[in-house]
Amino acid sequence: MKKQFILWMVLSAFVLVGCTKSSGFQKLDEWTQIWKEGQQTFFGYPANQESALQDFYEWYVGTGMDRVNLNNAGDPMTDEPWNMSTQAFEKEVIEFFTPLYGYDKDDVWGIVTHSGTDGNNHGIYFGANDLYNKTGIRPIVYVSDEAHYSNMRLCDLQNLEVKLIKSDPMGRMIPEELEKALDPTRPALMIYAMGSTFKGAIDDMEALNAVLAKYPDIAVYRHVDAALFGGYLPFTKYQQMVSSKDMHFESIAISGHKFFGIDSPSGLFLCTRKVYDNQHNYNVTYLNGNMKMINCSRDAVQPLKFWWLIQKVGYDQWSKQANGMMECTAYLQNELTKIGWPCWRNEYSNTVFFKRPSPEIYRKYNLALGYDDYFGGELAHVVVMQHVTKEKIDTFIEALKGEISQSN
Repeated sequence: MKKQFILWMVLSAFVLVGCTKSSGFQKLDEWTQIWKEGQQTFFGYPANQESALQDFYEWYVGTGMDRVNLNNAGDPMTDEPWNMSTQAFEKEVIEFFTPLYGYDKDDVWGIVTHSGTDGNNHGIYFGANDLYNKTGIRPIVYVSDEAHYSNMRLCDLQNLEVKLIKSDPMGRMIPEELEKALDPTRPALMIYAMGSTFKGAIDDMEALNAVLAKYPDIAVYRHVDAALFGGYLPFTKYQQMVSSKDMHFESIAISGHKFFGIDSPSGLFLCTRKVYDNQHNYNVTYLNGNMKMINCSRDAVQPLKFWWLIQKVGYDQWSKQANGMMECTAYLQNELTKIGWPCWRNEYSNTVFFKRPSPEIYRKYNLALGYDDYFGGELAHVVVMQHVTKEKIDTFIEALKGEISQSN
């Protein structure tokens, strides 16, 4: 009994101080410690560091599912998803998010993707096929020069012609520049950035759609790259920003490893059923006969994580988190302004960019770095996620105050 009591005390102490079992590999244990220490000051990148998946892993290992090889090959949106997969859960995930992105339940198709880039790859591929199958002409892709680089890389991969459209100083595609670049003889595949990589800019879809409406003979497909912003905006008063009904886009890609806190890259891709039906059909009988998506094998664990979070966190908690993030973003900007530190933020954005501080500060807070002559040159930014609280912002502001006092 005495030995059991001592063992219980040791284990309790490990839990209380947040220690974990050694891997037996010194290099791995040292790396783990670095990450654990830096996790709470991970300010510069759009990752929710408050993942709600601990009990998922307890279930996953406890049931022995960690020893089962799962694969979601095939279409999850069929009436009878393959039983030896998690496609039934994947379908429920898509059905949960369908109204949040303004799709009609009878006119939607979707999958859980490997990443935001995978979602964009599907949006570009589906868009190009949809336009070509309607017109017999390959489209031109129009995307802002501040959109995520993966969009340009994916167009290169798919051998699509791209026109980069100039953005304004805050990173938004300029409607007048789009109009100058439009080729009326070719279909237009629009990629709208909903949260550009560094400045957190959202392309003005209504203004850009108004430009396209002037040319009714141009066939148009609109894909929204909403990796981060598509996570939290549906849970705020700005939900219409990510609504297909309001913004008239055909497809959207969202990341799961950003706002939702899934602990490895994943995402969502949704499009209208009409778009999906207009894709090339590769009839694969052993995969319920339908393979229009790019991937054959798809991760079957990520849909389970998404489904688990819907049950455990759900709409109300995500709404609370999203609005808390917006509040803290405004707080950060206000506090930077109070101490005279030059800073900027786009509307609807949880990203604040500002004059770059010293290497000591940007390394401690894992700030992402940028450069723009319009804003004075060297910049950095903070992406306010769930773990970036007002208390941590206060500590960050105090560090900047110290830098100001040293320079005076």
